[in-house]
Amino acid sequence: MESIIGYIGQLGTVYTYLIIAYVLLSWLPNARDSFIGEILGKLVEPYLSPFRRFIPPIGGMIDISPIVALIALRFVIVGLQAVVAYLLNLFG
Repeated sequence: MESIIGYIGQLGTVYTYLIIAYVLLSWLPNARDSFIGEILGKLVEPYLSPFRRFIPPIGGMIDISPIVALIALRFVIVGLQAVVAYLLNLFG
């Protein structure tokens, strides 16, 4: 049962790397238009778009919303792991 907590952490880590890869693609010209860029966009944009709606770019160019999104994701992962651990202790 402890492996459930590990899987949650691993999924969070993989999604974190996907977000970082998607952000790094923005530094390369036309990289987001590639096959990999489109796949990453379909996976990551639904999560990033609410943050982009509330956090405007600094100076019109620097977007810090992915940083805030990564911090929020980490809080969600740790919280979910704590809830699962509590439920496993309670019922298991």
